[in-house]
Amino acid sequence: MSKNLTTRSEDYSKWYNELVVKADLAENSAVRGCMVIKPYGYAIWEKMQAELDRMFKETGHQNAYFPLFVPKSLFEAEEKNAEGFAKECAVVTHYRLQNDPDNPGKLRVDPNAKLEEELVVRPTSEAIIWSTFKGWIQSYRDLPLLINQWANVVRWEMRTRLFLRTAEFLWQEGHTAHATKSEAISEAKLMNNIYANFAENFMAIPVIQGVKTESERFAGAEETYCIEALMQDGKALQAGTSHFLGQNFAKAFDVKFANSEGKQDYVWATSWGVSTRLMGALIMTHSDDKGLVLPPNLAPYQVVIVPIYRNDEQLAEITTQAETIMTALRAENITVKYDHRTTQRPGAKFAQHELQGVPLRLAIGPKDLESGTVELARRDTLTKQVVALESLTDTIKTLITEIQTGLFQKALDFRADHITKVETFEAFKTVLEEKAGFISAHWDGSTETEDKIKEITKATIRCIPIDSELEDGVCVFSGKPSKQRVLFAKAY
Repeated sequence: MSKNLTTRSEDYSKWYNELVVKADLAENSAVRGCMVIKPYGYAIWEKMQAELDRMFKETGHQNAYFPLFVPKSLFEAEEKNAEGFAKECAVVTHYRLQNDPDNPGKLRVDPNAKLEEELVVRPTSEAIIWSTFKGWIQSYRDLPLLINQWANVVRWEMRTRLFLRTAEFLWQEGHTAHATKSEAISEAKLMNNIYANFAENFMAIPVIQGVKTESERFAGAEETYCIEALMQDGKALQAGTSHFLGQNFAKAFDVKFANSEGKQDYVWATSWGVSTRLMGALIMTHSDDKGLVLPPNLAPYQVVIVPIYRNDEQLAEITTQAETIMTALRAENITVKYDHRTTQRPGAKFAQHELQGVPLRLAIGPKDLESGTVELARRDTLTKQVVALESLTDTIKTLITEIQTGLFQKALDFRADHITKVETFEAFKTVLEEKAGFISAHWDGSTETEDKIKEITKATIRCIPIDSELEDGVCVFSGKPSKQRVLFAKAY
């Protein structure tokens, strides 16, 4: 496995693309704009999925599955949503191929197999789900309805990049119905909190919770809550969103319920989602010029054991000791892999596990068996230490916690150093070009100003932070009065 990467300082984008491929996470497929997620990359996604799924179920949500195809008439029902996604939609028009009489051995679309109604390949599932909810909801006793699905969606992106933006990607999308506006808003905020909790405690990525401006909201939402993260190149990445949809979809699909007084009313809705884009965030937040750096809470295996031997007899003795170590670690719910491949030398194995970001690496040789020790290497700090076997399990438990918290703190310190307050547009542009990161600035609240800043600088308002305090000031661009600062940044 080739290890030589372009450095981040040399070309951050190229470094990222090379790392995704060389660390065996994903690769481009034969389908334009689509990716193959390889086993090691999918193992990380599975761990993300498992933790999020647990969090969803602990808060009362249930998983279901809905069709990949959405009849065009249903897709059009909620006008803003349809308009927002129209340009990214793939559409199925026919249902059969036939032999091409003009080109033997080739196939063509059967002109007689045209669908009566075109089908949109879901870019998001609100339309098909809300048409279904109409049959599930009659009374307040049916509420709240808390549904999540794990699925793939298709958005026909022209410029793609592995994990960050692909024509097809994996995600989860929650869709809930409530009897009152306040319940729905509370749900949207709760799910945004869950995303923030997951990002910080499992991904070791500090995030800022906020709300989107009107122009950045999800199509069809009345409010979009979000978590924003900062990557090492100073660009922001939207890591998750949670939307308060009001009664827009309920009205579009005529989803009513009888309240406790017997009166008919439209339900209140939310939707929320995160995707395999989180993989991109994980890579770009922690990794270095030697490869991936994975937080232990999401690493496919937290410890790898590499035997160093000259003959089969030595390997057998080391394997016996390795099995004892693995049993002890697994009893503590620590995931461990024994890399006893005979097709690779220890140096090649070390290089691979370093490139793939395994948090801790144990090396055991004949001398270690004699001394009752192992060599323990940390991926985050690239340091090594010799540890006695009797204290190995406790040492590893301590280091796993230390690595997890250390990665979060390092990312938090980086973000703190890259949030810059500015008062003038000249300072805004200077920081954006020379330092990057989040820019905290006053904004007059108008879409016109927001669009103009984006046109001139390519920076967008990432969010209005939820915990920001009111503060009198003047807009960094227009000079008009402003009551609070917002966060701008260039973004993925």
